Amino acid sequence: MKSKLILAAAAACALAVPAIGQDAPEHIASLYRAAPGQQVALLKWMAKQDQAAIAAGVAPAQIYVHTSGDSWDYLVINPVTTKAQDDAVDAAAKKMGLSTGPRASIEFRTMIATHTDTTTIGPRTAAQILTALGEK
Repeated sequence: MKSKLILAAAAACALAVPAIGQDAPEHIASLYRAAPGQQVALLKWMAKQDQAAIAAGVAPAQIYVHTSGDSWDYLVINPVTTKAQDDAVDAAAKKMGLSTGPRASIEFRTMIATHTDTTTIGPRTAAQILTALGEK
């Protein structure tokens, strides 16, 4: 029985449908729910991160503010960056007196209750996705 489960799992992995056109992720879409009373502190922290990104030549985050529906506060879309870009942002942040590395992660987590990160490609229209899939 155990070997059948392993074989079935291996087959599922082998037959999995690849991402559209095997495109590399272009963005990181993150949903944040601020910790109670931390909305302003979180926005200030994100604004400083944007300043460091801009100083390093990296696009700032695009932030969408929740108005109704689910329990998230902010949808944040950032570009997927290279190691060199990450290093440049860290250098700019350090120059600005901001925390970097694990310290920045711990600082950030004091301002959020939950978050999720998802890599994405896009934006694309439905027609572009269908073309990538070989559909008309």
